[in-house]
Amino acid sequence: MSLHPCAATSAPTGGGSLGQRARNLSLEGYMYMINIGLPSIFLGLTAPSVSTEIAILSGGAIEPGLNSAAATFEKLSGCTVDITFNTAPHIRKRLFAGDRFDVVIAPHALIAELREAGKVEGGDSDIGRVGSGVAVRPGAPIPVISSAMDIEEAVLEAESIVFNLASTGIYIENLFKDMGVWERVEPKTTRYATGAEVMQHVLKGTGREIGFGPITEIMLEQGNGLVYVGPLPPEIQNYTSYSAVQMSTSTYKDEARSLLDFLCSPEGISLFEAAGIVRLEL
Repeated sequence: MSLHPCAATSAPTGGGSLGQRARNLSLEGYMYMINIGLPSIFLGLTAPSVSTEIAILSGGAIEPGLNSAAATFEKLSGCTVDITFNTAPHIRKRLFAGDRFDVVIAPHALIAELREAGKVEGGDSDIGRVGSGVAVRPGAPIPVISSAMDIEEAVLEAESIVFNLASTGIYIENLFKDMGVWERVEPKTTRYATGAEVMQHVLKGTGREIGFGPITEIMLEQGNGLVYVGPLPPEIQNYTSYSAVQMSTSTYKDEARSLLDFLCSPEGISLFEAAGIVRLEL
């Protein structure tokens, strides 16, 4: 596997914050990396001159792993990676409205829909899956969540419940309906477009709030005091699996393909795993 060098050309606009500054790989730096022996994925590099910006539109649940992987790719390739994070419904809306990116990373079902519409090309790259977890504010009572019955009791006793409007939130709502408690908990439920907003609501709470969301998004706020109670119990756990694929309208097809190769290389996989995004098999 080889990594395509980034060449000088005008960059498309995709939005986002990562990669706003170009990290240009000098010839001396390139030769140094060859001399010290890089992983095999990088041995096909030729020294690039000016950084190219690869635009990614991605689901927010994989943000910590994708940020780490993209930063590593930037340093070793000379490319710049510009990431926009959205929920799956917003990703669908943007792409069907004609917004252009080089790579999209989204749940499998959405990728299949985009492929049927001719908006993506090439094979899917399996990024991994993210489970759902429970969070409470600092100092709040810690609910027992060892079983489905525990979850049912916890949400009935909670003063408020918070979850998103995206894939995880849709699952949680249906779970409560299956448990037969939705009519009782809906009046005290607050929904947000993104998991990040959910975690901020829980952090700023003053009572017995319980938040549900992707484990990766809960982990992002632990440094700010958010308490990660744990994952949903196995019998009701929900995993959202993510795939990456190249957009049919990609401006930088070779560079995008190289990025996809890196994300699924042993080096890329390890960065996702460190952030709690795990593949079923390597």
